Amino acid sequence: MKVIAVVKYLFLLIGLAMLVGAFFAYQNTQSFVAEAIKADGVVVDMVSSRSSDSITYRPVIEFKTKEGDLVEFTSSTGSNPPSYSRGETVDVLYQESMPGNAKINSFFSLWGLAVIVGGMGAVFFLIGFLIILFGSLKNRKRKYLLERGMPVKAMFQSVEVNRSVSVNGRHPYQIYAQWKNTVTNELHLFKSENIWFNPSDHISQEEITVFIEKDNPKKYYVDISFLPKLAN
Repeated sequence: MKVIAVVKYLFLLIGLAMLVGAFFAYQNTQSFVAEAIKADGVVVDMVSSRSSDSITYRPVIEFKTKEGDLVEFTSSTGSNPPSYSRGETVDVLYQESMPGNAKINSFFSLWGLAVIVGGMGAVFFLIGFLIILFGSLKNRKRKYLLERGMPVKAMFQSVEVNRSVSVNGRHPYQIYAQWKNTVTNELHLFKSENIWFNPSDHISQEEITVFIEKDNPKKYYVDISFLPKLAN
């Protein structure tokens, strides 16, 4: 389906963009830490930020540079409940040229952005990659069975809605057929790949061709090439 084709590449690109952003955030922090000067700071206030469903608290820090200048900054990271209290002493890192851009010397304050963006980027990228990989393996299996599989005639059973898959509120259909292996006397149930329209009106035959691996009927492909193609 066209939506799935777009989504997999969209997830991949978003994930890649976020991973690149996380890398640059890491590089910037690394450069900042390498040039930073340490100082003792004091929490003088807490600034609250309200979102749609929560409140976060960011500490306001005051410290003196090595030249004796008094500098005040608000941490870029917040939490609920507050991670700091008024009057608490904290370690501060600042650059001599830009003391107003100081940061609290803690892991989350320094590396939190890179970790969060990188983690989200990895998830998006992995989802997109797995969708593409699954599709590639599926196409390879189909090609292999069509070229080397043994065709058998399975009796058409029914058309069912696959409710385990949903795209934009729509569920695909699957064709079910069964075949009896006369050698082993075993009955095999086959189901087709997902079909994004109801194929019921286009099935006039009683038998459906299924390509199976000769010694392993569990590996199969239901041939639906007789169905009309869905227009874009």
